[in-house]
Amino acid sequence: MTKPKDDEPIAGVSSPPCSMHEADDAYMGYAGKDDLITALNELLEAERAGARVTLESAHTAGSGPLASVLRTVQHDEMRWCAMLLRHLKVLGAEPSPNVGAFYGKAMAIGDLRERVLFLNRGQGWVVRKLRELLPRVRDAELHRELADMLRSHETNIALANDAAGGGATAS
Repeated sequence: MTKPKDDEPIAGVSSPPCSMHEADDAYMGYAGKDDLITALNELLEAERAGARVTLESAHTAGSGPLASVLRTVQHDEMRWCAMLLRHLKVLGAEPSPNVGAFYGKAMAIGDLRERVLFLNRGQGWVVRKLRELLPRVRDAELHRELADMLRSHETNIALANDAAGGGATAS
């Protein structure tokens, strides 16, 4: 190839500058808006169910270490409900008013220890959903808050397992 002379015009490039930052999230491998809204509403319903189960189970437990753990978990479930509601509103979505079916299933378990272990299986489901969703979330703030939610659920599973003498994990 020969070196161009100073007075020669510069040849045009065959493609425009990179515009990938303007590409649609779904095109880039991230969750599209509709998929994100569906996932956040699914998590919201699950968190509402967990909040109700832990509130009622804490009342049943009365006092002691298990009741304290259930109140801690219930507080976290409410915090995550608020976070999910906020992000759904930012997306311009109507938040689901539903409570997940998990609530009825959990409350049908009369033995409190068994109910807490079942609660942990539900918490494990949330952990799996978050692990699947996080790589697909492009928004930095939502990603950070969902990662915080994941860590919180993993911690609460361990706390509840210890308090219930239990066996469910955050797989």
